[in-house]
Amino acid sequence: MRIAMIGTGYVGLVSGACFSEFGVDVVCVDKDEGKIARLLDGVMPIFEPGLDKLVETIVRAGRLRFSTNLKESVAGADAVFIAVGTPSRRGDGHADLSFVYAVAREIADALTGYAVIVTKSTVPVGTGKEVGRIIREARPDAQFDMVSNPEFLREGSAINDFMRPDRVVIGTASDRAKEIMRNLYRPLYLIETPIVFTALETSELTKYAANTFLATKITFINEIADLCEQLGCDVQDVAKGIGLDGRIGRKFLHAGPGYGGSCFPKDTLALVRTAQEAGSPLKIVETVVEVNDARKKQMAKRVIQALGGSAKGKTVAVLGVTFKPNTDDMRDSPSLDIIPALQEAGATVRAFDPEGMTEAKKLLDGVIWCDTTYECMGGADVVVIITEWNEFRALDLDRVKKLLRQPIIVDLRNVYDPQTLAAAGFTYISIGRPSAAA
Repeated sequence: MRIAMIGTGYVGLVSGACFSEFGVDVVCVDKDEGKIARLLDGVMPIFEPGLDKLVETIVRAGRLRFSTNLKESVAGADAVFIAVGTPSRRGDGHADLSFVYAVAREIADALTGYAVIVTKSTVPVGTGKEVGRIIREARPDAQFDMVSNPEFLREGSAINDFMRPDRVVIGTASDRAKEIMRNLYRPLYLIETPIVFTALETSELTKYAANTFLATKITFINEIADLCEQLGCDVQDVAKGIGLDGRIGRKFLHAGPGYGGSCFPKDTLALVRTAQEAGSPLKIVETVVEVNDARKKQMAKRVIQALGGSAKGKTVAVLGVTFKPNTDDMRDSPSLDIIPALQEAGATVRAFDPEGMTEAKKLLDGVIWCDTTYECMGGADVVVIITEWNEFRALDLDRVKKLLRQPIIVDLRNVYDPQTLAAAGFTYISIGRPSAAA
C-alpha cells in the first residue's frame, strides 16, 4: 500500500515513520523546504527518543521518502493523511483549521483515482465533513471517502504508543474505506489491538473527550494536592489510594505545576468553544481550563515564599523548562509562566534543560542558560525542579548544597522524598506533601 502523509510535524512524522515500519510505502510532505532538506539529511525537526534511528533505517530500506511536492505525492496514493497543525485561534480559542482546509484544496487538485482522505490532525466535530465538501466542490469527479483517525501519541513515548496502542479509533461510513484502514493497521490486528469503528463525527469527538478527561484528571489531583497542604496530608498516598481502584486508574494522578504541551491546552479550549456553540456547555471542562491557567501562574509564588517572601536580588536555578521530559516541546509549558513571574519579582534566573533550551531561548528573555545541571545551580539561592528529567532524579546532594547560597529546593514534580532532603540539610518544598526542613 502507498500513503501520503501531509505535514511533518510531531504527528505526521511519527505516524509516517511507524506506518513505514509496518511495511507501507510512505511519502511525508511538507511545504517547508528547509525542514524537508534537513529530513533528507537525517536531521529530525523534533526530539523524540528513537525516532532518528527509526527514520534512518526505513529510509535506507526505501519505504519512507520526504517531499515538498504534494501533487506528485498524492497522485496514486491509497490513503492521504492530513496531519497539519490546528493551533488555538487567537481571540476565541477555537481550533484554527486554515491549514487543514488549505491542504484539502490541494488534495482535491492532486487526486488521480480513488483514495481515502484521513484527518489525523485533532479537529473539531464536523471538520471531516467540511473537508469532504471542499474536495467535492473543487473536484466533482473525484473518487474518495472521508475517514477520521485521531492520534493518541504521548510525546516522549510516541513510537511505542503507535506500535502498541491501547486502541485505534476509525470514523467512516464507507465499507471500502474501512477495508483500506484495516489493511493499514493489519499488524495491530495481529497483536489483538482493539480497533473501534464508528461514525466520522463520533471519532472526532472521541479524541477531544479523551484529552479533556485526562486534563481533568490532572487538574483534580492538583486541587487535591492543595487541599492536602492545608490538612497535612500526602497527595502521593492519596493518589495511590484512589489509583488502585480499577475504575479510576493510576495514570495522570501526579500532582504538579499544571498541564501544558501541544494537546491538552488547545484541545480543552477547543472543546469548550464547540460545546458552547452547540448549546451544551461543559462546565467541568471550563473550570479545568481556568484552574490550570491559574495554577501555572501560582507556582512562582511558591518559590518566592521559599525565599522568605521576596525574590528581589535572588538567583533562582531552574531545572527543566519543557512541558514534560523526553521532548523539546515548549508549547504551554509551565515554565513560560513561572520564569517570567520570577523575573518580574526581581530574581535572576539560571536554567538548564537537556533538550529544550534551543526552543526555550526563542520564548524566554533574560535567562542565563547553562550547559549542565550543576553549572546552573552555582551561586543560586534556590533550586526549582519544573520538569522531571531523569538526570534530575539522583542529584549529588552534597555537591548541590555546596553550590547553593541557601540549601533550598522547590520540587514542583515531587521527585524527592521530603525526609531524605531534610536529613541532608535542605529546606524542601514540594506539591501536596508536608514541607520538610533541616
